[in-house]
Amino acid sequence: MQWRGRARLVATALAVGVVVGLVAVPLFAAFGFSPRGAAGTVFALGTLAFGFGLVGWSGSIILGDAVEIRDSLLGKDSDWTEPKSRRAMVRVGSFGFGVMLGSSVAEVVVVGV
Repeated sequence: MQWRGRARLVATALAVGVVVGLVAVPLFAAFGFSPRGAAGTVFALGTLAFGFGLVGWSGSIILGDAVEIRDSLLGKDSDWTEPKSRRAMVRVGSFGFGVMLGSSVAEVVVVGV
């Protein structure tokens, strides 16, 4: 049952990323980028988001307990938790991967590779 929620989280972020990638390539091309340059730029931005999500997810796992302990020792009333951080990073990474996929498809359509 729990895997459905996780799959939905990944699927929705991925779908939004694909749409953003598909729309961003022609939009960048309309604002003066060459079609190939637009696709490359959007792909690079998607890669940046994907990499940030991947590094953030692993960092949440490695440092999650330490951050929660630090917050409790300092008396901070923080809402930050390791599971919430991992969930956010999965969403960011899935979005970035979706942008990469969408920009690849848009490149084929716009450039005609």
